[in-house]
Amino acid sequence: MKDEEKLIFNNLKEQYIHFGLPADGIDEKTDFAIHNLKDVHAILPYQSLIFRPNFFSFVFVKNGYGRYTTDELVFDTVPGTIYFTNPGHYKSYNWHKIEEIYLITLSESFLKENVHKDIFEEFPFLLAETVQPRVLSSDAFSEFEQLYLLINKEYQNHSAYRNRIIGNLFVVLLLKIKEYFWKDYNPIYEGNRSSQIVKEFKRMLEKHYRDLGNGLIEKAYRVQDYADAQSLHPNYLSNVIKIKTGKPIGTWITEKTISEARALLQNSTIAIKEIAYRLGFSESTHFSNYFKKHTGLSPVLFRKQHIAATS
Repeated sequence: MKDEEKLIFNNLKEQYIHFGLPADGIDEKTDFAIHNLKDVHAILPYQSLIFRPNFFSFVFVKNGYGRYTTDELVFDTVPGTIYFTNPGHYKSYNWHKIEEIYLITLSESFLKENVHKDIFEEFPFLLAETVQPRVLSSDAFSEFEQLYLLINKEYQNHSAYRNRIIGNLFVVLLLKIKEYFWKDYNPIYEGNRSSQIVKEFKRMLEKHYRDLGNGLIEKAYRVQDYADAQSLHPNYLSNVIKIKTGKPIGTWITEKTISEARALLQNSTIAIKEIAYRLGFSESTHFSNYFKKHTGLSPVLFRKQHIAATS
C-alpha cells in the first residue's frame, strides 16, 4: 500500500496527466469537469492503477462495459449503470468497451459555491461511505442523459455564468438521484462500526462548520471534541478515520476550514475579520496566513478574483 498511497489526486486533470491520459479538454480553472470517457480511452482494454481522489465522481454508463473497485466493493459496469463516489476512497477501474460513458467530477467547494450551500443537509447520501451502483431501464436512464448532456453543453460554452448554470442543472440531477435511488436513505443502517464512526464524524464536521459559518457557535472543534461526541478515545478516532478514508483527521478538518472560508469569502458583505472570527481564529492575521498557506492566495486576493470573475 505504500506505493499506492502516493497516488493521491486533488483534481481529475492531475490524475489524467499522471496516468498518461488526454487532459486537454479539462478546464483547470474550475473544480468541475465532465466528458465522455470515449474521448479519453482510445486504447482498450484499460486498467487503471489504484488511486485515491480527493473529489466527487459521478459516472453515467449509457453504453459500455467494465469493472470498478471502491475499497472492498467490486462491481461490473454495464449499460444503464449510474454510481458515484465521494473523496477519500481507494479506487481502480477497468474498461473494455466504451461508447458513451460520461464522467462528472467536482470538488466540495464547487458543490457549496454553485450547487447548494447546505449541500450535505439537502443530499445526505453524498456523505455515504460506499453507495451501491444502480442499473436503470433505458427510459429511466434517458432522464439522466438529458441532464448530463445539458451540463456538458454548458461546460463547453465557457460563458460568464457557466458555473451558476451548471450548479442549477446539477441540483436537478441530484434531486433525480435522490428520487430514484435514495428517497428512503438512512445512513444509520449502512456499514459496519468503523463505517458508522466515519459517517458520524463527517456529519458532525459538516454541521459544526455550517454552524460556525452562520455564527451560531464561536469555538472550532478539536479532535478531542469529535472523539468525545462518539465516546471514543481521540487516538482511536484518528486511526479509524485514517484507515477508512486514507486521510488524517487533521486533513479533514483543514480541508473543511478552507472550504468554508472560500464559501464565506464569496459573500463580499462579510468582512474578512468577521470570517476569521466565525471560523475560530482569534486574529485575522492568523486566518490570512492559514488561508494563504493552503490556497496560495490571501483572502483579500481570493475575494478580488471572485468578484472580477462574476462581474
